Amino acid sequence: MLRKLKPEFDFTVRHRGFQIHPEWPAEGMPAERWRPDMDPKTRRALWERIGAMGAAAGVEMKAPRTLANSLSALQASEFAAEAGVGEAFEDRVFRAYFSEGLNIGQHGVLADLGVEVGLDRAALGEALDSEKYAMRIKNHAQAAGQLGISGVPTFLIGDWPLVGAQSEDVMRRVLQRARELLDASK
Repeated sequence: MLRKLKPEFDFTVRHRGFQIHPEWPAEGMPAERWRPDMDPKTRRALWERIGAMGAAAGVEMKAPRTLANSLSALQASEFAAEAGVGEAFEDRVFRAYFSEGLNIGQHGVLADLGVEVGLDRAALGEALDSEKYAMRIKNHAQAAGQLGISGVPTFLIGDWPLVGAQSEDVMRRVLQRARELLDASK
């Protein structure tokens, strides 16, 4: 969505991923284990709202059966960004998790997704095994915490945070306002 507006507003998107649930096990866990006291109707309603917000932003989002620990996927995204296919990889991982129900915490799944966007399987595997990007992810989390960011997606437009999936219309209005403020300050 935001990327569709880049030509109109001439801005740069910089992805800074961090874990929302670092306490989740590395192998992931059945969705029912997260907040097990939650009523099944409430759980369904929660995902219906998330799905509706995604649909409004033009993104399909289904409730995952397995909740993945995102650390490996975030590290793989850093590797992909350095290889020049960061956006394509991030989009593919998002679809794999929220539309296809794949466990993006598994290195084999990430390797398959990486190959689909042109990454070298062995090089990606080595990067994940070495945890080369783990400290970068921790630094992103620390920076987000210092800015009061605790949810994703959060967009920083200048110094202004915009939290949550937004429609193209909302993003356009926010970017127009930011441009007006920037022009007025010159």
